[in-house]
Amino acid sequence: MKNLIYKDTRNYSPIDVTKGVDLLTGKIVMADNTAPENYELRPKCKFCQNYKEENEFNGECEASMSDPKFFAYGDMDSVTCGMYKQIN
Repeated sequence: MKNLIYKDTRNYSPIDVTKGVDLLTGKIVMADNTAPENYELRPKCKFCQNYKEENEFNGECEASMSDPKFFAYGDMDSVTCGMYKQIN
């Protein structure tokens, strides 16, 4: 994916809400700054085919077997989710 921001990559570790460490360079970077093109996408609900956005910040997982469907934030990590399917 192009035009990723740091907080959406695997190459970023947050310090607080606004900044974190670029794990490849060791430098402090702003979370919302554009990351280099070669940085790897971090699996998050907003990048999943099963995520149905309800508004800018949250939605639900369409793959959920629960009734009602599982509530999810778009920025929620999906690293360990067995239902995660990355959007192409």
